[in-house]
Amino acid sequence: MRALIAALLFATNLLAAPVVIRAPRVIDGRGRLLQNAAVVVDGGKIVAIDEHPTRADIDLKDATLMPGGVDTHVHIAWHFDADGRSHDDETDRNETPAESALFAAENAYRTVMGGITTVQSLGAPIDKPLRDAIARGTLPGPRILTAIDPLYDEKLSVAELRTQVDKAADEGADVIKVFASQSIRTGGGPTMSQEQMDTICAEAKARGLRVAVHAHGPESVKRAVLAGCTSIEHGALIGQPELDLMAAHGTYFDPNTDLVFRNYFENKSHFLGIGSYTAEGFAAMENAVPRVLDVFQKGLKTKGLKIVFGTDAVAGAHGRNFQELEYRVRTGGQNPMDAITSATSLSAESLGLGNRIGTLAPGYDADLIAVAGDPLKDIGALEHVVLVMKGGQIFKR
Repeated sequence: MRALIAALLFATNLLAAPVVIRAPRVIDGRGRLLQNAAVVVDGGKIVAIDEHPTRADIDLKDATLMPGGVDTHVHIAWHFDADGRSHDDETDRNETPAESALFAAENAYRTVMGGITTVQSLGAPIDKPLRDAIARGTLPGPRILTAIDPLYDEKLSVAELRTQVDKAADEGADVIKVFASQSIRTGGGPTMSQEQMDTICAEAKARGLRVAVHAHGPESVKRAVLAGCTSIEHGALIGQPELDLMAAHGTYFDPNTDLVFRNYFENKSHFLGIGSYTAEGFAAMENAVPRVLDVFQKGLKTKGLKIVFGTDAVAGAHGRNFQELEYRVRTGGQNPMDAITSATSLSAESLGLGNRIGTLAPGYDADLIAVAGDPLKDIGALEHVVLVMKGGQIFKR
C-alpha cells in the first residue's frame, strides 16, 4: 500500500506542454537504432522524433530510450496470499474481494515499474475492474487487455461454447482465451475438438475478438491454427511441422520459454500441493524446460513465424517480465534487437494495437521507457529501468 500511495503521489498528470526526451540511444521498436536523438511528447502522444535535438527537457545521459514493453500473456491478479500460498481466481481460501483487488493492484504497480506498459491478462473476472480503474487514471499500472473468464470445459456443446463466447464479449472481454489442451503438468494432451475450436474462433471473429489458445501438443496446436485462432500460447510439445503451420497461417506464437518455469521452481513451496502442483507436476515442468528451449530455437529459424513476447507471469513473477527476454537472448540465441522488437511492435500488433503502441513514431501513444546502459550489448540492461511513461504520464523517473 505504501508503494501504491507513493506512486499515486509521484505520477504526474498528462504533460501540459511538449516535452523533449533526449537519449544517446533511441530504439524505435521496429528494429531501428538512432544515436543522440529525442522523442517529443505532447498531450499523451508522440508528436515527433528529432534526430538532431538542440534542447532537452529530460536528458537521459547514458540510458537507452525505447517503447514500453508489451507482455501478451500474464495473470495479473495471481499472487501469494497472507499465508504465503499461491492464490488465483479459483483458489478457495479466506481472502476478501477487497484484499484480492489490492494484491492485483500491487502486481499492476510492480509490472509497470518494471517497464511493461501493456499486458494481456488471460484472465480472471477481477481483471476487468482493475483494467478500468487503470484506464481511468485511478491506479498506476499497465494498460490491460483481458479475457475475463477463459473457456476450458471440453464437455460443452458447440452451442454452449458459442454462448460462452458471446457472454465474454457482452461483459467487455478484449480477447477470448481457450484451453485446448491439458496443462504440461498433466501431459498436455488435446481437449477441445476441431469442431469446438472452429465454433469458438468463428464466433469470436464475428464479435470482433481475437482468440488466444493454451495448447501444448501437436494436435491441439493444429486444431487451433486451422480454426483461425490469433495466437498459440506455450506449444511446449510441438515440432517443426506445427511451427511451419503457424508461419503459413500468420498465427502468432507465444512460447513462454523461461520465467514461468523458473518462477515456479524458485517458489515451489508456495505452489506445492495446490491442484496439479504436485511432485509429479513439478517433474513434468522440469522435463519440459529443454523441450521448450528447443522449440523456441527451432522457431527462430522458421521463416515467417511471428514469435511474440509473453511470460505467463503468475504469483511471484510480476515485475520480472523482462527476465524472459534476457533468457531468450542469452540462452535461446535470439538477436537482441529482434527480441526487443518482439516485445514491442510485434506484440502490439498481435494484440490489435500495432497502430497505437509498441513503436516510437509520430501519432503513437507516448508509452516510453528508458533503461540504464545499452540492451543491444547487454540485454540485462532491461532490468534497470530508469524512466517509465505511459500515455504521456510519468510513473518512474
